[in-house]
Amino acid sequence: MKRTSYHHGDLRATLMDACLRLIETEGLAAVSLRRVAREAGVSSGAPYHHFADRAALLSALSIDGFQQLAAELAATRAAAATPLSALTDLARTYVQFSRTHPAQFRLMFRPELSQPEKHPDAADAGDAAFQILADTVAECVAAGALPADRADTLAVAWWGLGHGLASLWLDGHLEKRSEQMGTRAPELVDAIMQAFTTLVTPRAGA
Repeated sequence: MKRTSYHHGDLRATLMDACLRLIETEGLAAVSLRRVAREAGVSSGAPYHHFADRAALLSALSIDGFQQLAAELAATRAAAATPLSALTDLARTYVQFSRTHPAQFRLMFRPELSQPEKHPDAADAGDAAFQILADTVAECVAAGALPADRADTLAVAWWGLGHGLASLWLDGHLEKRSEQMGTRAPELVDAIMQAFTTLVTPRAGA
């Protein structure tokens, strides 16, 4: 989300952008509807036209993030040569998304926004993004590249590994370790995902 100015009819997006800027500069604790309104340059009552409260605004940002992530993952999968190679590509896209949208990425996985009973739309958006990975694993199973009895476990494992790498990079640890290893963080991400693929696909040979 790159919009930075208010246009009539686009108040919702303006407020969401203002909220992200606030999170990036001052942290999540600084967010209130009044403060977001001030950051956006609108009246203190304006946010209530679109968001009932602070939680609704944060949930909307989480949904938007997952929808953007899902779109990027879907495009990555469509461009991959094979389902198996797509798994490394998906991890690369996932990590890059976290780098491009760090504040939103962290917000998407906040515990209070991951409760389906409180934020069902956010949970559904997260599930839709994860389903792209799960479907790719299923395609690998159908092609004989992954064992069917471990498909669900492997989907979560790929997600966990990708998310861990994304978090390490955001916190500065992955780049530091990459330098110590004489490589760069993007190359290290690919090498790790390819090594994991080799470990779990002995019949594929790579």
